[in-house]
Amino acid sequence: MKLLAVLPLTAVVLSLAACAPTVALQPADDAASPLCAAVQVRLPDTVSQLPKRVTNAQSTAAWGDPTSVILRCGVPVPAPTSELPCVTVEGIDWLRDDSDDPNFVFTTYGREPAVEVIINGTAASGLEALTDLSSAVGQLPSTGGRCIAPGS
Repeated sequence: MKLLAVLPLTAVVLSLAACAPTVALQPADDAASPLCAAVQVRLPDTVSQLPKRVTNAQSTAAWGDPTSVILRCGVPVPAPTSELPCVTVEGIDWLRDDSDDPNFVFTTYGREPAVEVIINGTAASGLEALTDLSSAVGQLPSTGGRCIAPGS
């Protein structure tokens, strides 16, 4: 008898879950890395005060509605460069590509696999977002590479 009472409630919950908008993303080449899984399980529920969204690709995450912060783990490890400024946030070095301002692409430097974070600067604070993600991204091992001139 109790089972019959639970079935309608379960159907309502499942139908509501099916209505939740999913963010369509492309997984990175090395998204299946177990190290990316260690990052995924530590990602915060909010980034730059924006709620986490459901994504459809392995080792990805998104926050905000509309989506304002995107994370992809397993992107190619960047080579040393003097073309992009490097910033350090909470002990993690990030290369910053602002060629699509107000959208900024931050890629970890000196960590493997690498993580890419795309931030809509009109909707989220880049510094706050990278700070919020630092605990999860800090799970990735350092390769010893460091920013030579952070913020330059």
